[in-house]
Amino acid sequence: MEIVNEEKQEFTSICSVLQILGAKWAFLVIAELSKGPKRFKQLHRDLAIIKTQSLTDVLRHLEKNGIVLRVVFPSVPISVEYSLTEKGADFQTALKEMDKWAVKWGKTD
Repeated sequence: MEIVNEEKQEFTSICSVLQILGAKWAFLVIAELSKGPKRFKQLHRDLAIIKTQSLTDVLRHLEKNGIVLRVVFPSVPISVEYSLTEKGADFQTALKEMDKWAVKWGKTD
């Protein structure tokens, strides 16, 4: 029974991570912000595949879950910069491993 409980706990942890990072486009946003802080318009240009509202939604979701930091600069007009938190930056190791797996196994015939 103990092994089953350990496996259940492991999958529960994975599921909780997927709830945070499973938002559509989350991986792309995290990967882009891993290059450094970006303002919204710059991030939107770099991730042109993502519609404006979807980018806004995923940034809010990641901010709410402590992955992304949103800083508002009191300029005219107001500018907003996004960056990864320590928690978000720490996810880079997992992203790199996922990329290795995708390169090895991602192609299907």
